[in-house]
Amino acid sequence: MSAAAQAFIPAAAPVHKRRLSRLEIAFAARRNVLELIPAISYRQPIVTGEVLRRWHMLADPAGYKRVLLDNLANYPKSEIMRRMLRPAIGESLFNADGPEWKWQRQAVAPVFTHRNVVALAPAMSATAARATQRLASGGRIELVAQMLTATFDVICDVALSGREHFDAAAFSHAITRYFQTAGHTSLLDFLGLPEWFPRPGELIAGAAVRTMHGMVAQAIEARRRETSSPADDLLDHMLAAEDPETGRRMSPEDLIYNMQFFIVAGHETTALAISWALYLLANSPEHQQRARAETRAQLNGKVAEAGDLAAMPFINQVLEEAMRLYPPVGLLARHVVARDELCGRTINPNDILFLPIWALHRHELLWQKPELFDPERFAPGTMRDRYQYLPFGAGPRVCVGANFAMMQAGIILSTLIQNFRFRPAQPSPKPVMTMTVRPDPGIFLVVEKLA
Repeated sequence: MSAAAQAFIPAAAPVHKRRLSRLEIAFAARRNVLELIPAISYRQPIVTGEVLRRWHMLADPAGYKRVLLDNLANYPKSEIMRRMLRPAIGESLFNADGPEWKWQRQAVAPVFTHRNVVALAPAMSATAARATQRLASGGRIELVAQMLTATFDVICDVALSGREHFDAAAFSHAITRYFQTAGHTSLLDFLGLPEWFPRPGELIAGAAVRTMHGMVAQAIEARRRETSSPADDLLDHMLAAEDPETGRRMSPEDLIYNMQFFIVAGHETTALAISWALYLLANSPEHQQRARAETRAQLNGKVAEAGDLAAMPFINQVLEEAMRLYPPVGLLARHVVARDELCGRTINPNDILFLPIWALHRHELLWQKPELFDPERFAPGTMRDRYQYLPFGAGPRVCVGANFAMMQAGIILSTLIQNFRFRPAQPSPKPVMTMTVRPDPGIFLVVEKLA
């Protein structure tokens, strides 16, 4: 990289070099979960400590393979994380484990086959065109809100074949409100209080949950009343889903929870990936110019389509590097069922195992100058351990919509870079994780329309 490119160090989470007290840990978790990752986790494969219970932080590809694939059943989701998500998504695909997860996964997988994803590309191109129109006036613009609007239309198409039952602004506000309340770890969790004890965040989040669930329920009820042929969307597959072993079908509650999860996850994470990529390119003019030259050579003024993406590999490299620096979910937690060994260390039953994807993606033993923005890490032909880079997870629970997200992000980002120049503006973003790694207070850029 050039000296100019090296001068830019992307925004990162605070790293505490001393051991935090129990109270400091609780407040850090409320403020920003990424602050819980100690400095040593960026240099060592595993770190162990104790706060009420023994915990471990794992940042080793071989260890991740054991947890996410080879010994998956020994590491179910931590109850702390499940509790944070349960009011919004219940025991849906993301929260479920074992047989409950398996049959729900089988129900939704057909929607995200390559054929179906490619068929959705025109909707992605249409929303890229609308995003271009919204940014055409230029000036200082907050990009996360813009990208959430862009991706919301597409996920409504894949989930519900349209968004007529949704107020996008109200739904987006409800998501943010939920993340800011129930999406924060509670001090009561660190004090060891049982799950049934009310958490203030969950009580405050009630209105946001009712708003989201109300819109989803209206869409489901409208579909049940339809007499036309099936739409072949996510809702149709869920309505027809049946557990092959028990014959169980999704209850009305199951449908609401699963649709809620896919609508939120399907547009939130993609919008964040595009927004972080634009922030990185705005602060790295050389990389932005390279991306623009690539898109203009391929697109020649038109909106990007699915068939264009293979000819624009640098756009994909930028997105991959953006998700390395800002993974959609920066930290996961697992409960340990039985004794195991990870990185030569004994892991005991009832220990908590943290999977800090944020630290794995910035680990000094795995990446050269990990704090820098360098899309060349993902140039065609480069090699890395499969479990070194996990923006969409890995193993049986790898994100079912990963290809959908990458196609949508590529189409929107390439279209915008072709048409606009982006420059940094104040305030600078700070990465903060509640449910996802969001920029606080947003990503503000100066947008200039190009001829």
